[in-house]
Amino acid sequence: MKTLAVLIPCYNEAGTVVNVIKSFKKCLPTATIYVYDNCSEDNTAELARKAGAIVVTARIRGKGNVVRKMFSDVDADIYIMVDGDLTYAAEDAPTMIDALITEKADMVVAVRKEKSKDAYRAGHKFGNLAFNFILKILFKSTFRDIFSGYRAFSKRFVKTFPVMTDGFDIEAELSIHALTLAIPCVEIDSVYSERPANSHSKLNTLKDGSKIFISIIKLLKETRPLFFFGIIFLVLFFLSIEISYPLILTFMETGLVPRLPTAVLSTGIMMLSFISLICGIIMDSISQARMEVKKLHYLLFN
Repeated sequence: MKTLAVLIPCYNEAGTVVNVIKSFKKCLPTATIYVYDNCSEDNTAELARKAGAIVVTARIRGKGNVVRKMFSDVDADIYIMVDGDLTYAAEDAPTMIDALITEKADMVVAVRKEKSKDAYRAGHKFGNLAFNFILKILFKSTFRDIFSGYRAFSKRFVKTFPVMTDGFDIEAELSIHALTLAIPCVEIDSVYSERPANSHSKLNTLKDGSKIFISIIKLLKETRPLFFFGIIFLVLFFLSIEISYPLILTFMETGLVPRLPTAVLSTGIMMLSFISLICGIIMDSISQARMEVKKLHYLLFN
């Protein structure tokens, strides 16, 4: 019989964590429930412990840091990761587990379907749509909800996933990791409810959105460096052409270069463009070697 672990990262969720634990105990009676408390300033840990969960303190702040510790500490065959804010439906967990097994997938993502109009803040909804589109362009993503905090994983995925980010961008990293390694994934629709009145979102739309965007760009540089530096090459190349074009026309007509500083600037930009291209080619070779190691580690894991 496969062992099952429910992982709940929490920060100041005293108002909801007990109900989350109870709902998963009811839907997954054989599961071991872990609450990883990220140094909450309320009594989240105490309430979770009384509700029957195994409580572990994750002392380094940030959801990514909590996920890193959870994945490192917990040993199971199947993992369910869910936020502790009572917005996700525990009733969908058995369906996610069934999809993980029958589809032979390594990650199942619960695509959020709002139960009410107030479930999603307008800024969060727009940001989610925008980042889904960005990943579709940059990584050929087919995911419909890259920021879902409700996922099921195989042991192979959890134990071969190198958590690099430390904040709310962890979901984007999970999705990009699956895309770059072509890991089999499944999505299912899941009811997403409004936060209870005694629970408050810790996500700041602009601040965390900008951090997530920067994280995605960094991951693009690491996983697709030729594409990343190729864009820089093209921008600088055409900028140099644009600056030098009038000088070239003047030189062809008169044989003179009247604006020497502009000519030097154009030459410098052109040199930078080709340096960028060379960097992309070199880093692409390094990235491919790293990707091969990751794939071998993933494929050889038992």
